[in-house]
Amino acid sequence: MTTPRTEHLVLPGVLTAEQAAATVRGILAVQREDGAIPWFRGHHLDPWDHTEAAMALDAAGEHEAAERAYTWLARHQNADGSWYAAYADGAHDDVTDRARESNFVAYIAVGVWHHYLSTGDDTFLDRMWPCVRAAVEWVLRLQQPGGQIGWRRDDDGTPTNDALLTGSSSIHHALRCALAIAEQREEPQPDWELAAGALRHAIRRHPERFLDKNRYSMDWYYPVLGGALTGAEAKARIEESWDSFVVPGLGVRCVVPNPWVTGGESSELALALWAVGESDRALEILQSIQHLRDPESGLYWTGYVFEDAAVWPRELTTWTAGSLLLAVAALGGHDATCAVFGGEHLPTGLAPDCCA
Repeated sequence: MTTPRTEHLVLPGVLTAEQAAATVRGILAVQREDGAIPWFRGHHLDPWDHTEAAMALDAAGEHEAAERAYTWLARHQNADGSWYAAYADGAHDDVTDRARESNFVAYIAVGVWHHYLSTGDDTFLDRMWPCVRAAVEWVLRLQQPGGQIGWRRDDDGTPTNDALLTGSSSIHHALRCALAIAEQREEPQPDWELAAGALRHAIRRHPERFLDKNRYSMDWYYPVLGGALTGAEAKARIEESWDSFVVPGLGVRCVVPNPWVTGGESSELALALWAVGESDRALEILQSIQHLRDPESGLYWTGYVFEDAAVWPRELTTWTAGSLLLAVAALGGHDATCAVFGGEHLPTGLAPDCCA
């Protein structure tokens, strides 16, 4: 096992170089030889969290391990361009949830673009392009007339056309990364631009087009994290619900009013804060969740029930560690992570606000 690069993963009160290296090794220890990264060994793999963990490996300079993760996706992509929602322990032939979720499928574009920016490997981008293109085309077949994206298809192909704000915001990010890949390859995709613009408009101006999940913190910050809301509009959204979701000194609630803070949501909020120029607040959030760190493995517990002072569930997840490493990498100035989550070189303004 290599020694991870951790100079940009050192953050006061969050990670020392030794702790950062231990966290990266913790993710690598869970990764299977074939590249799959389940939540933890014995649990399932889902394509979104698998990709997030792979991005964290790239942020730490573990490019070979990250590439194996993307190769796993390419090898096991369904013929229609999708992936299943869950694979037992990352075994491609042991599917435990045969539904296919649109944001899970789309997210490969974010990971592939991040890997390319981390490595400059044109051969990798050429090899993964058919996989990304097929995934995006599958996702866009679920786009509704109002721009929002239906959230899944059942195994028999039946679509669920109801849209989730969090999922659609993540897809908005993925579409922008897919368009950046297309531009790098000089293969313009005007239909994708139109789809991304319509989706952005729905997120910004039509909350009624999404299922009401405003009790969930992800619905609060994901329009910012996914780049649909920027500038003053993004900052206003963060301020609007800050007191509802942020528990000082402990992290971010997953669901209001439940007394449960989670590492993944906290780290993603920190990324969103960094993206809108609130680095000091982002640092405070990351410092507040260090009570979730397991010093033995370097990984992080999923969550903490503060009314009972209980770690729950008792699971150390690769995606929680991955989200924290990505937030730290952004604050530390890692070029690829900053570009992907800061919007550098990603298309903007794809839909006029006057659209109906």
